[in-house]
Amino acid sequence: MPPLDVFIVSTGSANLASVCSAVERAGGSPIITQDPAAVDLAERLILPGVGSFGAAMESLRARGLVGPIERRIRENRPTLGICLGLQVLCASSEESPGVPGLGVVPGRVTRLAGSPTLPVPQMTWNRVVPGEASMDVSPGWAYYANSFRLAEPPEGWAVAMTDYGGCFVAAMQRGRVLACQFHPELSGPWGIDLIRRWMSGGGAASALQVVPEALSRPPSRVIPCLDVKDGRVVKGFQFGNLRDMGDPATLAAAYERQGADEIVLLDVSATVESRGARIRTVSDVRRAISIPLTVGGGVRSKEDAAALLDAGADKVSVNTAAVADPSLIHRLAEVFGRQCVVVAIDAVRGNGGWSVVVRSGSTQAGLDVVRWAKEAESRGAGEILLTSHDRDGTRAGYDLELLRSVASQVGIPVIASGGASTPDHLADALHAGASAVLAASIFHESEYSVGQVKSSLAERGVEVRP
Repeated sequence: MPPLDVFIVSTGSANLASVCSAVERAGGSPIITQDPAAVDLAERLILPGVGSFGAAMESLRARGLVGPIERRIRENRPTLGICLGLQVLCASSEESPGVPGLGVVPGRVTRLAGSPTLPVPQMTWNRVVPGEASMDVSPGWAYYANSFRLAEPPEGWAVAMTDYGGCFVAAMQRGRVLACQFHPELSGPWGIDLIRRWMSGGGAASALQVVPEALSRPPSRVIPCLDVKDGRVVKGFQFGNLRDMGDPATLAAAYERQGADEIVLLDVSATVESRGARIRTVSDVRRAISIPLTVGGGVRSKEDAAALLDAGADKVSVNTAAVADPSLIHRLAEVFGRQCVVVAIDAVRGNGGWSVVVRSGSTQAGLDVVRWAKEAESRGAGEILLTSHDRDGTRAGYDLELLRSVASQVGIPVIASGGASTPDHLADALHAGASAVLAASIFHESEYSVGQVKSSLAERGVEVRP
């Protein structure tokens, strides 16, 4: 039996390669389109979800896609909306005042409430279990990356709810139309199975029931880091003395099997060599994994970010270029959504605090780390990747004082990086306020698997996804 054709709408701001890879894993043949006739006639259509509400609606209108999408949804034809693809079905959004959505759902999308222990954007996994009418849907975990949500279930739709500072719609289904606030294409094998069921016309959508539980703190994420140079993973000491650790795609796939929540790929020589991250490496890693992928290295413009998203990234990390031109953060968030923008900050101690270094730690930027983190948030950063240059490669543990100082001053997730060598180090960082922990050596050198680290964290009272 030939693969099922699945048309995927290109809005100019979506993680298309991740969606295409998921469709292929689910047994489909992805076809990217901006053609209104193709959108109107396609048997199966995906409206993917990375970007801001206003930018997405502007793109759909400019391409003449609003009418065809509205028609197929009102007729309950096979359509899958992902994250922003759910939100644009609504009448409006607080994210873009005055911009009308498709309006097939009358509700208004509002901002997540958040709290000191629930940073916004929500960048985490939530538990999903089947309801009573579930057929053969198995329990699983779904990955979210959102700052806004639809709080009220719409009439006439089968709805699953979840909780993050308040209940909201996790998924809704009517006929063959399924819209998910989470990212099934980034939710591992469970998400791939959900896409497969939607493609084949199964009953998975109406079967889902996300258990709403009042979260005091979301599950912490464990993220292997792939520092890449010349297409190979490397590791060194304070960004120098690099040693070859293996093939990026092979390592990333192994870490996903072990339970990694995300993968970060940093092209460590891209900025120094005045170029962007290598697209082929990004594409190879994306084809190997079905979890979120953040890519950094040499991102200087919206075009650089778009190229990485098209190659397989789900988030882009900016560092040196953002320090040189802080407005870059806003420009990226305006097009791709703040949940897509990670600001990497490399910190060194001195004069009673920490200062920012750039260009792989070779240049002092003349910025205070805490003030720069707050400014990055105000300009649209969705996460902070905080690396202690002093601790990198030392195996002495994260700089906990640095972590506390930054995490206590921002309302977005902070990822701890630099110096981990034991599960205790990771637990200490999470207890110090980090939302996620990044590590390299302990995984590359097979001292611990990701699964072993997560088991140790759970024993220490840290909530993790199994």
